[in-house]
Amino acid sequence: MNVSPSLDPSENIKLVQITDTHLFAPDDGCLLSVNTADSFRAIVQAINEQQMPFDAILATGDISQDHSAESYQRFASGIRELQKPCFWLPGNHDYKPNMGSVMPSEQIHALEHVLLGEHWQMVLLDSQVVGVPHGRLSDYQLTLLDEKLTQYPDRFTLVLLHHHPLLVGSAWLDQHTLKDSDAFWNVVSQHQNVRAVLCGHVHQNMDREHQGVRVMATPSTCVQFKPNSDDFALDLCSPGWRELELHHNGQVTTQVKRLMKGAFVPDFTSTGY
Repeated sequence: MNVSPSLDPSENIKLVQITDTHLFAPDDGCLLSVNTADSFRAIVQAINEQQMPFDAILATGDISQDHSAESYQRFASGIRELQKPCFWLPGNHDYKPNMGSVMPSEQIHALEHVLLGEHWQMVLLDSQVVGVPHGRLSDYQLTLLDEKLTQYPDRFTLVLLHHHPLLVGSAWLDQHTLKDSDAFWNVVSQHQNVRAVLCGHVHQNMDREHQGVRVMATPSTCVQFKPNSDDFALDLCSPGWRELELHHNGQVTTQVKRLMKGAFVPDFTSTGY
């Protein structure tokens, strides 16, 4: 699938990342006292109200909190008004058989590889390990990445996965990182075309460079985790999303946007979830 094939080759690709929505089947489903359906709707509305042109939505896992087919239908219904294709992948909280219940969909696509315009490609990796919160890339996923980087050496590459491939500096989160991340970075290091890696999972903003590659994590659409906290801790920051622009020369510009301060405050007495 080639997103925006009608774009002039000199034009850039604009993307919106929505991650860690943690939706439930019922309307009143809450995570740490935040109604995740309401916060998700507020994010979609804020994106819509900007009237900013963009080409696609990226949903990087933990779409559901209760594994229900209805929660995935809720996500599909919620993004419909954005009227752009959405590419999603599973997180540790997702149940892939029920993710598949919304397929086939004209808007949502569970693809491993997408060509973006004339200059970019996107590789979507499944880092889920069923039943545990940490991630790992199977031999199949590592081979997929290597094959696509080899097949399209002249395309700049954006890699998507749920789990963070770099430690974020919070002990409780970093025990749930991408295990064996060295294998991932070994594949990346054998090629010259990976420009950025994009993930979710950590419910906070991260934007760093590793081995010459930009690595980004994005705030959740619901609760936020406090950065640099060894024990479970929530943050006062409001729910957010990320906007990216992939330039035809390989550069990436991006910004994180959030709802107004004080929106969807969680229960700070919580000790985990």
